[in-house]
Amino acid sequence: MKIGIDKIGFFTPHLYVDMNKLAVARNVEPAKFTIGIGQEKMAVAPVTQDSVTLAANAALEILDENDKEKIDFVIFGTESGIDHSKSAAVYVHHLLGINPQARSIELKQACYGATAAIQMAKGHIALNPESKVLVLGSDIARYGLNTSGESTQGAGAVAIVISAEPKIMELEDQSAYLTADIMDFWRPTYSDQAYVDGKFSNEQYIAFFSNVWKAYKEKTGHSIEDFEAICYHLPYTKMGLKALRTILEEGSEADQDRLLANYEISKSYNKNVGNIYTGALYLSLLSLLEQKEDLEAGSRIGLFSYGSGAVGEFFTGILQPDFKANLHVESHTKLFASRKEVSVAEYEGIFQETLPVDGSTIELDIEKDPATICLSGMADHMRLYVNKER
Repeated sequence: MKIGIDKIGFFTPHLYVDMNKLAVARNVEPAKFTIGIGQEKMAVAPVTQDSVTLAANAALEILDENDKEKIDFVIFGTESGIDHSKSAAVYVHHLLGINPQARSIELKQACYGATAAIQMAKGHIALNPESKVLVLGSDIARYGLNTSGESTQGAGAVAIVISAEPKIMELEDQSAYLTADIMDFWRPTYSDQAYVDGKFSNEQYIAFFSNVWKAYKEKTGHSIEDFEAICYHLPYTKMGLKALRTILEEGSEADQDRLLANYEISKSYNKNVGNIYTGALYLSLLSLLEQKEDLEAGSRIGLFSYGSGAVGEFFTGILQPDFKANLHVESHTKLFASRKEVSVAEYEGIFQETLPVDGSTIELDIEKDPATICLSGMADHMRLYVNKER
């Protein structure tokens, strides 16, 4: 029985800031942002969007009534959780009207959360082949204004339906993974902004990739020539390229050219959104699937997932016949085209507009937000959500 990705969707807020203009405002040479880290635009989340609404909007476009009936497990990977107790998955489950006879949970391990969710979903489908699992990777990356990490912020979510006999990608069984207790990136419960040792984190990302890539080859006997492309977790798009370059000499010139060219395609969406933590790897995959016109069924795609702290995994998938017919290229094209640029001053104002932390009641203006699902305010210490279609 094949198990894998049956559907995949994406959502990002309608606002963005141009990285060239942000660089000028920060007295930084623009090339440091656009070439040095490889980012062009950074999604900006208004106060009416949080990790719950981003995930719900991402899933909204791909789920039909049959999916909502078949889904009996909702797994939400995030490091931007809104509650220390109640899972973000429960909110999404309600907002989308999914089958009540379902499990709904939240997983956390930095940017690895959605990958853990996918692996858990595979096991569930193996035991319950008639069911479907909704996996969500949703985050808002915040480091603060004028900080070293500001240029690697972003916001967005990826929604994935895992099922038997998937229409897009079969996920192969063998993978390699690694855990090590390191402090390269973390966010204490008392802070709404993350702490990062950037140089150390970059070094560990590459070290983890080297470890799991070697282990994967030993487990499977596969080599670089067996891959049409390798997609990476992209906190910024130059990071994945650094890792890819460490293994290129293992292949022929044709292998190197193919992998480099396909990497450029796989980073297209990410460089226009920014870092979305748990969803970043799958946004890279989505970019490859939707932007590479001559990608063929039967191709093997490598996937490297990394979550600081740290857990890494390398796993693979095989593209299925007619996978292109099951993508949502048009809606994603419209999503990007409809976004509005904000000035650096406007971005700074939006960044500083936050929810009260003392339980105060607040009503938010959701008419300014074109998204279908929004955060409309707070009352009695509870976040209030609206699905404008219900």
